[in-house]
Amino acid sequence: MKISARNQLQGTVVGISEGAVNAKVSVDLGDGKIITSMISMDAVKELELTVGSEVTTLIKASSVMLMA
Repeated sequence: MKISARNQLQGTVVGISEGAVNAKVSVDLGDGKIITSMISMDAVKELELTVGSEVTTLIKASSVMLMA
């Protein structure tokens, strides 16, 4: 699949916290770096995500927020 997102990071799913509608998915990028994303439960099932799944994270810069 081709995609225009340039910010792509490879990682391994290390946690999935399921809710009624959404899930919080934590991905280990290596060197102790973890990125977390909220995705729909439908997406978790469609992608067949489980702890240990190898994934590519895509980051859309207009959706990134930082807080200090």
